[in-house]
This record gives sequence, C-alpha cells and structure tokens, in this order.
Amino acid sequence: MTLPGTNEYRLAHLRERLAGDEIAELGVRIEMRGSTVLLHGTVSTSACRDEILRIAEEALRGLPVRADLVVADATAPDHPEDLA
Repeated sequence: MTLPGTNEYRLAHLRERLAGDEIAELGVRIEMRGSTVLLHGTVSTSACRDEILRIAEEALRGLPVRADLVVADATAPDHPEDLA
C-alpha cells in the first residue's frame, strides 16, 4: 500500500536529483499520469538520456515509468536552408 503523498515526494526527490547531481538536467519534466510517471523533454545526448532513465528507475522503483525524452541534434547542417 502506498501512503498518500508518497509518490509526490518521490517525484520531487527525482527532480532534485536530476537538477543537483552531476547530470544537472533541468529540461526534463516529470509528471504523474494516473498511476504512471511520465518523463518528457529534450536532453543533450543519448548518454544523458540513459543516465536519467537509470536514476528514474532507481528513484521510482515499483512505479511504471514512461519516457518521452528527445535527444537534441546539435550537428551542423549539411546544406543551406532554402527559404524560397
């Protein structure tokens, strides 16, 4: 049985870990959708995404987690933009 407010505490703790740990990721939003936790936003690298998922799994053990994390593409374009 989960006590009222426990999941909110766990989500807040996860937010603090993502902001304060060596990952320092502030662009990920964490929401409770029914009984599932949704992580969504844009991250800088796939390694960063993997670390966020590892931390979330550890912090939210026992809760279903759905991740919609997009890796930003920071590569230079290979052709000029056509504005015509």
